[in-house]
Amino acid sequence: MPSMLVIATTAVPDHLRGALSRWTSEVVPGIFVGSVSARVRDQLWQAVTETVGSGAAVLVHPAPTEQGYAIRTAGTRRRVPADFDGLTLIRMTAAPKVKEMQSPS
Repeated sequence: MPSMLVIATTAVPDHLRGALSRWTSEVVPGIFVGSVSARVRDQLWQAVTETVGSGAAVLVHPAPTEQGYAIRTAGTRRRVPADFDGLTLIRMTAAPKVKEMQSPS
């Protein structure tokens, strides 16, 4: 039975966006919404994880949890899902440090 999914992408290759748009609608740039079976959802997510490159992606779909949904991520993100007693919370990681430029002496 089909269920709704949302995939949010950041800086992914254009061909991945094209592949996702075959099964979903890109409602705003990088946000894909659709209603597909669990099998198609898993195959789409596998394609995302294999081709995300230096970008990032998040999948949100219905699941039998207290919250009613599950979150999957691929790529490097500052927001990381963390399980806290059965609830998925979002943990922020530290911002990448910028190397200071040294002036020539």
